[in-house]
Amino acid sequence: MEKYESKQQQICKSASQIYPYISSFSLLTPAVADKVEEWSATDDSCSFRVKGFTVKLRMVDKVENKHVKISGDEGGVPIDFNFWIQLHEVEPGDTRVRLVLHAELNMMMRMMVGGKLKKGLDQAVEGLAAAFNRL
Repeated sequence: MEKYESKQQQICKSASQIYPYISSFSLLTPAVADKVEEWSATDDSCSFRVKGFTVKLRMVDKVENKHVKISGDEGGVPIDFNFWIQLHEVEPGDTRVRLVLHAELNMMMRMMVGGKLKKGLDQAVEGLAAAFNRL
């Protein structure tokens, strides 16, 4: 599996303030429901359609205030992958967040999208940090 990591971003909140939001797909409903088609979520799984393609995700590992590990759910994603949202509380009110993607990509896919995945993870972690810092 190939590993792609975002840069680390600072969130001016404690890990205990961030963790509840990243550990439940159902809490994403207000932010995501109008951006994708057929959004459906429970605490540990979600499904939605993007550009006619159904995506199904599930949380496979959670460590409170440390990380959430997400994987494709059965029949929902055509590649084998794991996606981590990692939290590291440096001190109260200062938590660092990083996104890590492990994906099984063939050589052609690695050449086509490898650099774009890193850039996308960097943009996603910047957006995540900005959203939490506005709360």
